[in-house]
Amino acid sequence: MFAIVGCDTALVLSIDVSNSIDVAEYRLQTDGMADALRDPEIVAAMVEGEVPIAVMQWSGSDKQQLSIPWTTIRTSLDANLLADRARLMERAFILSDTAPAEAIHFALGLFDSAPDCERQVIDISGDGTPNGGSDVNLARQAAERSDVTINAIAIESMGLAITNFYRGAVITRDGFAMTARTHRNYPEAIRAKILRELSKVIG
Repeated sequence: MFAIVGCDTALVLSIDVSNSIDVAEYRLQTDGMADALRDPEIVAAMVEGEVPIAVMQWSGSDKQQLSIPWTTIRTSLDANLLADRARLMERAFILSDTAPAEAIHFALGLFDSAPDCERQVIDISGDGTPNGGSDVNLARQAAERSDVTINAIAIESMGLAITNFYRGAVITRDGFAMTARTHRNYPEAIRAKILRELSKVIG
């Protein structure tokens, strides 16, 4: 079972908006994120831990954007307002390649302005392997040196190629990767993922 821990977690939610993501798939991601941020279990975890959350979009090597700056969730109203902002978030980039290494480096830089939390976590999602940018393994190693955890959602259309890539090259040693079977399964996956990130398994 899941039990909510008392320590604070600073969480960066990052979504892929590269060329492989169409309009409907982008909306599935933002709506799924917004619904997760309104989920009663996740709201309780965020409020109890006074969790700060930032939301970023990423695609090519020079295309990363902080879409929602650090927002600390102290009440259910804070969570609802954050969910509303996520649902209304405009897409940052179109017609761009996929550079997860640069997304990781950008996310790491966000912690420079984050509240001082016990844990720092990057939540990255995507539906493809790199076709641009620098070495993802080096970006992951930079996160590990900074004691930042990287978790991932791999959005698959068939097989497990993207999941295997995320497990082998993106997530940190203390991280985990989940698989969403098509973008339509992303909302369920991100709910489970955020709940796991703010909780711990016991028993």
